[in-house]
Amino acid sequence: MMQNLNQMTNTELKRYLSEHRNEEEAFRAALQVLMSRCDSATQHPYPFDLDNPESEVEALFLEKLNRTE
Repeated sequence: MMQNLNQMTNTELKRYLSEHRNEEEAFRAALQVLMSRCDSATQHPYPFDLDNPESEVEALFLEKLNRTE
């Protein structure tokens, strides 16, 4: 019986993924739930898809660094 993955916290889901890594169906279901929770606003583009990867990635790093200070 599969647990209710939607009611798990992200930490519980990660533990579940680790414990069920060899069970394809259970792993895929848990990964799908975890991925659906990702906030697309906080995701960054793949660097090689950018027009000027070096300066744009550097700008992203600087933004992150400035946010943590």
